[in-house]
Formats: sequence, C-alpha cells, structure tokens
Amino acid sequence: MKSVLTTAIASADAAGRFPSTSDLESVQGSIQRSAARLEAAEKLGNNLDAVAKEAYDACIKKYPYLNEDGQANSTDTFKAKCHRDIKHYLRLIQYSLVVGGTGPLDEWGIAGQREVYRALGLPTAPYVEALSFARNRGCTPRDMSAQALTEYNALLDYAINSLS
Repeated sequence: MKSVLTTAIASADAAGRFPSTSDLESVQGSIQRSAARLEAAEKLGNNLDAVAKEAYDACIKKYPYLNEDGQANSTDTFKAKCHRDIKHYLRLIQYSLVVGGTGPLDEWGIAGQREVYRALGLPTAPYVEALSFARNRGCTPRDMSAQALTEYNALLDYAINSLS
C-alpha cells in the first residue's frame, strides 16, 4: 500500500538514487502530522454514518432528478447503493488518514472508477457534491482541531478531484 514512506523510497528508486534530504523531510513532516491525521480518522470514524447520511441528503437535494424513474437513485435499492458508495469513499479517506498516504483511495476508490461509472451510466457529479458537502461541513473546533481538519480536507479534495 502506498504511504508517504513507500512513496519517498519508490521515487528515489525510480530516479536511481538514495532518498534525498527533501525526501526524508517529507517523511518527517508526515510523521509530525500523524497525531492530527489519527484525530481526524477517529472523529470521522465516530461520526461516519451521520456524515455519510448528511452528504447523501445534500447530493440528492442538489440533484433531485436522480429520484425520477429510471435514474441512478430511483429505487430503494439504488438509494442504498448510493449511500453505501458515499460511505465507502469516507471510509477510504479514514484509512488514508491512518496510513498517511493516498494508497487506500488510489487502490480501492479511484483506480478504474470513471470506467465503472461510465459503464454503469452513473454520473460522478452527485459524488462530487456529497464529498464537497462533507468537506464544507467540517468545522474547527466543533468537529476536530484545525490541523486534523486540514488533513481531512486534503484527502477529500484529492477524492473530489479524482471524480471531477
């Protein structure tokens, strides 16, 4: 799985060199931010269901046509799957916070996602809206510390950009 350490080492290996001072400073910075990432992961884990539900509701509010017959959210089964997918992305963000890299998102959430959504005829804009809502919903100090919120938002931005 890709983490800041494996990324730094792989980058140096690809360049045919030992890890540089800047590579090691990047790893050190990630280690210094680990407490904030773990705080964000814990807070998200404690509120995962509520955040996913609010994000799902926000995306349906913005795109009500999805509830019309034949659309991606038109049946109870489709609604459950949409909610499940939003929760899945949030859980992958939680895993990424723990490992300190984008590995879980890259490997289990982003790789091949556009092709899957395109093949199934699913729009990505509602997922972008749901994750954007989750990003904008976060508040310091109500939800977590400023540094933890920064770490959380960075991963949400990463997921949003991959879906856009």
